Amino acid sequence: MSEVEMSVEKHVFEADVARLLHLMVHSVYSDKNIFLRELISNAADACEKLRYEAIVAPELLANDPAPRITLTLDEDKARLIVEDNGIGMSRDELVESLGTIARSGTRAFMERIEAAQGKEGAQLIGQFGVGFYSAFMVADNVDVVSRRAGSDKAWHWASDGKGSYTVSAVELADAPARGTRITLHLMDDAKSYTSRWTVERIVKEQSGHVPVPISIVEKPGEEPAQVADGTALWTKQKSEISKEDYADFYRSVAGQYDEPAATVHFRAEGRHEYTALAFVPGSKPFDLFDPDRKGRMKLYVKRVFITDEAELLPRYLRFVRGLIDTADLPLNVSREMIQESPLLASIRKGLTNRVLTSIEKLAESEPETFAKVWENFGSVIKEGIYEDFERRAQLIALSRFRTTASDENPRALNDYVKDMKDGQTAIYYLTGDNLAQLKASPQLEGFRARGIEVLLLTDPVDSFWVTSAPDFEGKPFKSITQGAADLAGIAKQASDDATSTEASQAVAEFVAFAKATLGDVVSDVRTSERLTESAVCLVAPEHGPDRQLEKMLQGAGRIDGAAKPILEINPGHSLITAIAACPAEDDAFREDAVRLLLDQARVLDGDKPEDPRAFAERLSRVFSRALKS
Repeated sequence: MSEVEMSVEKHVFEADVARLLHLMVHSVYSDKNIFLRELISNAADACEKLRYEAIVAPELLANDPAPRITLTLDEDKARLIVEDNGIGMSRDELVESLGTIARSGTRAFMERIEAAQGKEGAQLIGQFGVGFYSAFMVADNVDVVSRRAGSDKAWHWASDGKGSYTVSAVELADAPARGTRITLHLMDDAKSYTSRWTVERIVKEQSGHVPVPISIVEKPGEEPAQVADGTALWTKQKSEISKEDYADFYRSVAGQYDEPAATVHFRAEGRHEYTALAFVPGSKPFDLFDPDRKGRMKLYVKRVFITDEAELLPRYLRFVRGLIDTADLPLNVSREMIQESPLLASIRKGLTNRVLTSIEKLAESEPETFAKVWENFGSVIKEGIYEDFERRAQLIALSRFRTTASDENPRALNDYVKDMKDGQTAIYYLTGDNLAQLKASPQLEGFRARGIEVLLLTDPVDSFWVTSAPDFEGKPFKSITQGAADLAGIAKQASDDATSTEASQAVAEFVAFAKATLGDVVSDVRTSERLTESAVCLVAPEHGPDRQLEKMLQGAGRIDGAAKPILEINPGHSLITAIAACPAEDDAFREDAVRLLLDQARVLDGDKPEDPRAFAERLSRVFSRALKS
């Protein structure tokens, strides 16, 4: 055996890879054709990576400067071969890229460029590893032979996708002169992928707009026939691009499998020139709530991919997918230059305005489509109300809210303001964890009795933006769980079961007793304008956070303790009048009743009794008294 043949190493896939392979075959992709798009996308990335490295090392191109992707069909041996003349991979890169999740070679490549050239950075469209594994949907064995540009060694990676893989050196005569060759040994039910018609159709549908020419070799040894010219879609005139072309490109660049809800394609001219092609997805990207909140817009310079970390859109538009291509930056632009560039600041402003305008037009012309966009991304867009002071008014007007008047179809605030009651001076809102809990909130009762519409806000960001948005059309935002209700000036609607909120002398005395009893745990006890059905509720003091925001800040460790709440008592409730009528000398019972009412208010607010044992003991004493009487 030769030295090359003896250098076979066997490796076991990481546990995450093995799990991904199972999911890839059984769950992730319902359309197996996707595997070809994934492999072509990876090949295009490799060609783009080479173009970037060749900026400072043109010798890497040797005598083969034109990038290409070649698909070879071998019906006799049931094989499909995907080959590119891109950057290629070394032995270590093969192990890193194809044996480990989320280490595609892209990050390592960027780190090497940064170390060698003073933070000159580049990133690629996708991660090689994850897309590559889709090959096992159609192949029971996969061989990868790769030779890195400028290297005198080539390597062979092989696996059946069932738990392990091997890596070995190969003779240069058996490897591409540069780049990567992937050979899929197709399963019996996947042999149709050796058909010229099938493969060409898939390429044109899914990968026809990658910026690298694609050719098909119908049989080994025959001449290649080009099926995609590698012309970047964004460089074409809008009149030359069909809706289907846009959708195909969107799926390729975004890694999505749906239709875009909106497309923004324009060329900016003047002081700064650039082309933008951006898409609002039709469904939620999997990384929408990534803690880093990074965008996925890509920056190209003269059609050379540079980075997808340029923050070309604010983070509240991170769901938008697409790219910017400009000739006004150098190809070896550094990360610091990107962050400080006035051109990028101009692009960010122009692109943000165009995207928001496009969404506004969608709301006007296609309300059903916009409703889906808002359902998917409304909670993210509202982050901008809190973060983007310049566009706050625009974002508030664009936002839609579920309310007590319309919890199925979210409404715009301009509709809310038009329907405000006579005497109503504020836009009222209630924040919480879920819609059902909010609709059952006792704090809503007085507003519902007067026909006052209340915004029902269930997204975590809602508790923050309402504190920074001072008003809408001159109407301030006011939490119904904070401060006084200010409902006296608005008449109640006629109702047979309406109860009086006037406090009798006995109730007034009971309220004073409750205030004295609970002085250590509440800031005040008072009769309520906002209660019509429930006996009690808790509200926050006038100043400081409302109840929901306080809970969130406390849970996140942002504040040490909660402010003492206010206990509001419904003076017309039968339970309150009955307790107030008890003999004044029965202080033990009255104290038990007061503290049980406080715990009842806590439960209605979604909390637990502060002292469960004491709560149970008081409840037992009250039950015993009731049974004896």
